[in-house]
Amino acid sequence: MTDDRQTRERELTELLQYLHESRGLDLTGYKRVGLLRRLAKRMRAVGVEGFAAYQSYIESNPAEYTGLLDTLLINVTAFFRDDLPWDYLRNEIVPLLLEQKGPTDAIRVWCAGCATGEEAYSLAIVLAEALGIERFQERVKLYATDLDDEALAKARLGAYGERDMADVPGPIVEKYFDHRDHTFYFRKDLRRCVIFGRNDLVQDAPISRVDLLACRNTLMYFDGPTQSKILARFYFALNEGGFLFLGRAETMLTHATMFTPMDLRRRVFTKSRTPGGERVPLSPRAIPARGAASRMPNEPRDTSLRLRSFEAGMVPQFVIDETGHLFLVNARARSVFRLASADIGRPLQDLEISYRPYELRSVIEQAYAERQPVVREGVAWRGHDGEQRWFDISVTPLFDATGAPGGASVSFVDVTRGRQLQQQLDDSQVELETAYQELQSTNEELETTNEELHSTVEELETTNEELQSTNEELETMNEELHSTNEELQTINEELRQRSDSLNDVNTFLESMFTSLRSGIAVLDRDLRVTVWNRQAEELWGARAAEVETVHFLRLDIGLPLEQIEKPIRDCLDGRIDSHEAFLQARNRRGRAIICKTTVYPLVTRDNAQPRGVIVLMDELPAGASASDGDGTAEQAVTSEAAASGEPEAKSPARR
Repeated sequence: MTDDRQTRERELTELLQYLHESRGLDLTGYKRVGLLRRLAKRMRAVGVEGFAAYQSYIESNPAEYTGLLDTLLINVTAFFRDDLPWDYLRNEIVPLLLEQKGPTDAIRVWCAGCATGEEAYSLAIVLAEALGIERFQERVKLYATDLDDEALAKARLGAYGERDMADVPGPIVEKYFDHRDHTFYFRKDLRRCVIFGRNDLVQDAPISRVDLLACRNTLMYFDGPTQSKILARFYFALNEGGFLFLGRAETMLTHATMFTPMDLRRRVFTKSRTPGGERVPLSPRAIPARGAASRMPNEPRDTSLRLRSFEAGMVPQFVIDETGHLFLVNARARSVFRLASADIGRPLQDLEISYRPYELRSVIEQAYAERQPVVREGVAWRGHDGEQRWFDISVTPLFDATGAPGGASVSFVDVTRGRQLQQQLDDSQVELETAYQELQSTNEELETTNEELHSTVEELETTNEELQSTNEELETMNEELHSTNEELQTINEELRQRSDSLNDVNTFLESMFTSLRSGIAVLDRDLRVTVWNRQAEELWGARAAEVETVHFLRLDIGLPLEQIEKPIRDCLDGRIDSHEAFLQARNRRGRAIICKTTVYPLVTRDNAQPRGVIVLMDELPAGASASDGDGTAEQAVTSEAAASGEPEAKSPARR
C-alpha cells in the first residue's frame, strides 16, 4: 500500500512538472485535495486511469490541455454575485475612492480571476453609475485577467443569454446592454474601457497602480504559501489607500499587516500604510557629547571637506547616532523631507521622517542586528507638493574602531523615473499580451488586413476587437454551451411532462372504468389482476388494493372462476375472439345472482399475441335468465331454485 502511494505521488509530481514545463501552468500552489479531485474527474471523463497514463494521453492529444484547463478552472460567476458586498461597494467604497482621487485623476481597477467577464462588467456598471457615462470613459481603465483562454474569449465578446441576465435589474439591463436575437451585448462604447488579458496570479507580474482590486473566490483554491505570495503581489499592485475586494469564502486574518479590513463580513480591505507592523523604538546607547554642527568650523580640513561633500550630496541622506538622535542632515534631505537645522539632536522617533515614507526604526534595528546595509526598494511617498515619488531606502550601520555600533546612515535614492517607466512597461506588457492573445485567436482574419492593422496602435485595438467579436459570434452560433445544470433541468422538465401525461392517462382510464356499469378485471398473460374497477368492488366486495397482482383464478369471490378458466386461456392463445357465459354466483351480500361473464383478449394495434384478457362481469336483473347455448345458465337457475326451495324458474328459451 505504501509503495502504491509513493508511486502515485511520484506520477502526480511528474505530471505537474510536465504541465509547468510544457504549458507554463504551475499547479503546485493549488490545494492538494481540490487538485486531486478535479484531476480525477477529468481522467474519468477521458477514460484514463493513473497520472502517468494521463500524462501520456496529454502528450498524444494536445487538445486535451484545453479540456483539462476547463476542469481545473472553475468558472462560477454571475452579475452582482452576492448582493450584500456589492451594495457596500456601491454605497461606501466607491464614494470613498472618488473622494480620495482628484476630479480628473485616472481610476485604475483590476478584476483578477474574471472568468467569463460578468464580475468585470459589474464593476464597470457600478463605476459608470457613480461617475456618469462620459466621465467613466475618460477616467476609468479596468483590467480583467484570467488564466482560461476560452473564458476570456467569451468575456471579450460580452454576450450573455437571458438566463445570465435573470437577476440583473431591468433598468440596468436596458441602460448598459443591447438586446439582439435573445442575446444581451454589453455596450461597445463602455466595452473599450475594459481590457481583458491572460494573467497567472502565481507567476506573472501584477498590474500596478491599482485603486480597486477585485479577486473574489479565487484565493480559496490555493494553499497558504501561495496565497501569501499572491497577496504580496496585490499589496504591490495597490496604490496607498487602495481597496481589495474578496469573495465571501476568503479572509485574510493572517495578513493583517498588509491589509486592514474595512468590513470583514463583506470581505472589503484597504492597503495598510506599511507592512512592517508596530514601530520598534531604538535602544539607547551611551555616546560622547554631540554637537557636530557647532564644531564644523574647527574640524581638520579633510573632515570639513567630507562634511561639505555630505552636505552637497544629490541623494537625500541623514545620519543618526547610536542613541537614535539625528546627527547630520544634508541639504537635499532638508529640502525634500522639510527637515530643519533645529531638528539636529532630536530623537528620530519624534520626527515625521521616522515613519514616512517608511517605518525606519525597525529597518535600523535590522541593520544593527545583521551588521550590514539593509535596503527597502520601491517605497512610495507623496511629497508635500502632492507629487508621487518612489525611493530605494538604504540603511547602513556605522561602527567605531572597536566594532561597537556608532550610528546609522540613511539615504534615499529617487527611483521615481525608473518606477514610472516600469509601470508604463507593465501596462504596455499587459496590453501587448492582450493584443497577442486576440491576434492568435483570429489569425486568419487578421492576415487579410495586416497592413491596415499595423498603421496605428489605436486602429489595431479597435479593429482587433471587432474581428474578435465577429469570430466569437460565429463560434457562439455553432457551439452548444450546455452546462450540467441545464441538462439536469431539461431532463427534469421532460420527466415532469411525462409524469403529467401519465397521470392524465391514468385519470382518463380510471374515469372510463368507473363510468362503465360492468365490473371489469384486466389480467396480464400470467392471469394476474392489473385493473379492478369500482363496480367489481361493489359486486364482489374485494377492494382493488387487495386483488391487484393476485392470480385471478385464486381470488376468493362468489364467482365460480374455474368455469371460465378455459375460455380465458383460449383468448390468451388466440384460439377464440371472445366468450360469454351466464354463471350462478353470490355477490358481496351473499345473495345468489346470475352473472353474465364476457371474456375478450387484450390485443395491440399490430394484432400480435394478446397482452392479456378483459373480463366483464354484469349482475343480471332479478328474475332474468339467459342461455349461452349449452344450458349452463338454465342449470344454474334451476340449481339455485332447488337450493332455496322455491318453484323452478323457467328460462325464456323453455317458455
